[in-house]
Amino acid sequence: MGFRGLIGPALAIIIPYLLFEALRLGYLENGIYAMPQGHFYIVSSVAILSMIIAIAVGVAGRRLRNIKISFLSLSFISLAGLFSIHGLSTPNFLMHASHLPPIAASLSVLLASFWLWLSSLSSDHKLVIFLSMGQNFLVPVWTILLILFGIIGMQYPEIVDFIPLNENPLKGTVAVITLLFNALAIYRYYQSYRFSRFPLQIHIIYSACWFIVAQIIMVLGNLWQLSWWLYHFLLLASTISMIIGLIRQNNGNKSIVLALKAMFTTDPIEKVTNSLSPSVKALILATETRDSYTSGHNLRVTLYALQLARELNVQPEQLRALAQGAIVHDVGKINVPDAILNKPGKLTSEERLNIEQHPVKGYEMCRTLGFMMDELGIIRSHHERWDGTGYPDQLKGEDIPILARIVAVADVYDALTSNRAYRQAWSHQEVIQLLAKGKNSHFDERCVDAWIRLCDRQPAAYMQVSMNAKLAY
Repeated sequence: MGFRGLIGPALAIIIPYLLFEALRLGYLENGIYAMPQGHFYIVSSVAILSMIIAIAVGVAGRRLRNIKISFLSLSFISLAGLFSIHGLSTPNFLMHASHLPPIAASLSVLLASFWLWLSSLSSDHKLVIFLSMGQNFLVPVWTILLILFGIIGMQYPEIVDFIPLNENPLKGTVAVITLLFNALAIYRYYQSYRFSRFPLQIHIIYSACWFIVAQIIMVLGNLWQLSWWLYHFLLLASTISMIIGLIRQNNGNKSIVLALKAMFTTDPIEKVTNSLSPSVKALILATETRDSYTSGHNLRVTLYALQLARELNVQPEQLRALAQGAIVHDVGKINVPDAILNKPGKLTSEERLNIEQHPVKGYEMCRTLGFMMDELGIIRSHHERWDGTGYPDQLKGEDIPILARIVAVADVYDALTSNRAYRQAWSHQEVIQLLAKGKNSHFDERCVDAWIRLCDRQPAAYMQVSMNAKLAY
């Protein structure tokens, strides 16, 4: 998606804005349509659709361990909750005229835009890391706060007079902040879409475009005029766009079926591959097109690492992070030239430096896609060594994330027991001896001991994986 790809989003802003100006300036008939009942139904439609999006996205965010998805859920919870208040407080419908409707409408777009902007930030941003610590509580707590605001606002509408959001200069300030949030979100999602081409991202861009025009109309429009009605339809369009994006991203019901299948299957390979998010699957496919060995390697490493993690009594939530991070741990190799990646002979120092950048390149890709810090730690640090001589950051000992230490053992084990163009596979016992020699220099001693213990007790831990591991979508 080059700059020509921005034509659609640009038109999504320009066309409705020009229509609004044509109405406002009198080039088109800008009649008065004072229809409280119609207003209520239109607003309710936006609120209901937004809540459907929020629930679907919120559930997916927790299941897929993706903080960006949780932020998207919070964006549309904000739009749904506050726009519901805007509709219920329609003048002369359920209650008398007050300042609550315009203030609720302004807050709905402002807060929806804020969470949309947060969803566009990289996963290693300090604010995102802070909020990630309470990911499980974000949606319920935020929902409760919105409900309380609605109850208090409907009971005592005069209380919002203390927040003059419908008067300048605060009205203009809120508008500028909202426009800035959306502009930044559009820019970041555009950059990400150029790499990943995920359908949901382009629909988020269009939603943000319509948020921008809706906010402008709120500031410049006059109550009940046709031009004022436009922003309600734009918000409705933004929610419909998000629903379409979710459907396209998840290929209809395919991912739901696979997720349910993953919950009940006893096949460890299906448990991993069927529960992967679309973004992770896209990255795996991208590596597979470059190097078929890499894709099989990623899956085998994941299965080895999961067994090793269970032997170490790693918590279930971290097992999910391990699966997501391990299966794309080498995704940075997408940017390594084929001549280096598949070179049969010894690498030059320059070629070695190039390939040693793949953890950083993979990290940079995945941090823009919403991967959380546990997964990012695996991608960046799986080549660090216990004695601090690894790469790319020369981390040492306990400073290396535990999941990365687990993947390091699984990674080396699979790499050496697999045939490559430049050497034959080592035997299981030869690799075990190398791992044992590398304790407390290359590897965490606890991880090596746990792997040896597991393989001695249960040979199937390595034999079945090496024979049967194939990616299945």
